Amino acid sequence: MGLFNYEICILLYSRIIQKPKFQPFNSSFNLNPMKKIIGIRREDKNNWEKRVPLIPEDVKSLLTKNELEIVIQPSSNRIFPDKSFREFGAQISESLHDADIILGVKEIPIEFFEENKTYIFFSHTIKGQSYNMDMLKQMIKQKCNLIDYEKIINEDNQRLIFFGKYAGIAGMIEVFHALGEKLKLRAFSSPFEKIKQAFIYSTVDKAIHHIQAIGSELNEKGLDKNIGPLVFGFAGYGNVSLGAQDIFDHLPHQTLSPEDLVQNFNSLSSQNGMLYKVIFKEEHIAAPKDGKFDLSDYYTNPKKYDGIFSKWLPFITVLVNCIHWTKKYPRLLTKNYLSQHPKGKLIVIGDISCDINGSIEITHKSTFPDSPTFTYFPTEDKFKDGNYSEGITVMAIDNLPCEFSKEASTDFSKVLKSFIPNISNTNFDDSFDNLNLPLPIKNGLILHQGKITKNYLFMKNFLRK
Repeated sequence: MGLFNYEICILLYSRIIQKPKFQPFNSSFNLNPMKKIIGIRREDKNNWEKRVPLIPEDVKSLLTKNELEIVIQPSSNRIFPDKSFREFGAQISESLHDADIILGVKEIPIEFFEENKTYIFFSHTIKGQSYNMDMLKQMIKQKCNLIDYEKIINEDNQRLIFFGKYAGIAGMIEVFHALGEKLKLRAFSSPFEKIKQAFIYSTVDKAIHHIQAIGSELNEKGLDKNIGPLVFGFAGYGNVSLGAQDIFDHLPHQTLSPEDLVQNFNSLSSQNGMLYKVIFKEEHIAAPKDGKFDLSDYYTNPKKYDGIFSKWLPFITVLVNCIHWTKKYPRLLTKNYLSQHPKGKLIVIGDISCDINGSIEITHKSTFPDSPTFTYFPTEDKFKDGNYSEGITVMAIDNLPCEFSKEASTDFSKVLKSFIPNISNTNFDDSFDNLNLPLPIKNGLILHQGKITKNYLFMKNFLRK
């Protein structure tokens, strides 16, 4: 009898210790304890967020070539359906408790974090964004590791993993759409009013094909002479700006330097359908209080420089803002300037950078594709949602790449997947100096074991506020 009871105890114990830590969404799989587990969380910031950091084909490649398990939270909103990940070997589970490393795209809810885990996503904390400081504090409390895509940079300080190109592409299409509405409200008929919002085009190629047709119409029919010269000012020249220019360049245009714009403005005309493109760099945005402009010095000592962008504003119809901005740098556009020049030429702003109350001071909030614009009325210092004939209409969609989620995710994933094996093989219990990580990933490590790393010690000031 005693032996029988002993055997029952052994059987019960063996079943207990083999029970998984969580009940998987797909109960047919068992995780291999010898493999590192990568989790991909469901994006839930808003209904427009359909992107994914790794696409199904790249998940398959990683599983084939590495000792990994990949577990994905189910989502009915993601651009790639759950079944496509399952077909390529990923496991679908509501819980990511067993994952060692968790990938996301946008900010993660505070209650999601677990102790000692590694999280990789756009944290939007390095500018001291107040709305994400509680999230950062929770990660510190939980002794988490945080790798931010935005700070994965090479030796030349160039970002390696980004959605910026698609922000520019979608942003420029949205700007054209807003301009078409604005001109129509002012009783001007133009081909721009035929341009749809970016998300209505199923692919970038279809959007380009349509815009090329608009370009042909501009060439053939021109524009109402009373519209005047349509000058598009692009602030910045990085990936976001290049994406926007790729779309713009399908329309008939002439490229001018800022100086040529001012000097020749009175001779410009869009009557023949010609548009004008002007690219503004740092030296057009700020000037030293003493001496000559020096790019390195500007970034190191911005307080030695004054903002000068206002001298170009009287000549710009549409401003496409693509710059990286923090509070230590001068603004492109201020409320004070607009109060003094309420009837200027500027009618539409595409604030693709979308820093709230930032380089474009009148960007008082971000918008969504289903309500993409608001209008600022300088004489009243008031805002109104939507596009109106008077005032300055601002497009400030903050997750523009979502409008081309599949293509944006595919390009992003191609780069990210190359870093996953190194990250998964890293022992994050080692000291920071001994971490065996590629330099770009180590550059992006903001938190290590819950502590702010040496390149980001300035962020401690944000936490005190």
